[in-house]
Amino acid sequence: MTSSPSSRPAGRTARRSPATDVALIAGFAALVAVCAILPAIKVGAGLVPITLQTFAVLLAGAVLGPVRGFLAVALYVVVGAAGLPVFSGGAAGLGVLAGPTAGYLLGFPLAAGLCGLLVSRLPRRKLASVPLVFAAGLVSSALFIHTLGMAGLVLRADLTWAQAFDVDKVFWIGDVLKNVAMALVATAVHRAFPDLLGRRAPATSATPATAPAGSAS
Repeated sequence: MTSSPSSRPAGRTARRSPATDVALIAGFAALVAVCAILPAIKVGAGLVPITLQTFAVLLAGAVLGPVRGFLAVALYVVVGAAGLPVFSGGAAGLGVLAGPTAGYLLGFPLAAGLCGLLVSRLPRRKLASVPLVFAAGLVSSALFIHTLGMAGLVLRADLTWAQAFDVDKVFWIGDVLKNVAMALVATAVHRAFPDLLGRRAPATSATPATAPAGSAS
């Protein structure tokens, strides 16, 4: 007996190319770096600059999924810590991770991973839903980027939590706008490349794995 060529287990995931994964991770790490070194705006006490990093970080998660999104942003942080001037304002080195913005940087990979996890759990038809992708990005940003960012200000800038919140709250309006832009871009990408997340296909009716008894083998 031979297996039917068209028979595959229901819900089987299409195999991804490791080379493609590496290219996507590197590409999105570069995108985060570009968004970080674009001219920044400093407001309030000037401890934390406003850049497009949040847009790129959450886009990496929403487009690549939790694992690749996390790895792309983690690669960006590692490269910057290793000495390449990819942090905001062209900063680089381990000293940046000891500064007041350290919490924001450490929160970036976690936010990308959570955003990717939330988006990847959406039904396939909802991947084009801007409000749902926007909500995934905003929740991820609030839980990791803003929370860890304020923790970094408390630990590294000798601020109280109330003072850290006063610094951080300035960035919320921009964060909302960047998440809207992220959701618009991410949903457009998923409409164009619906299998980019490597999601499992929906279960279908079982197909016999073997030819009927008595058929040619």
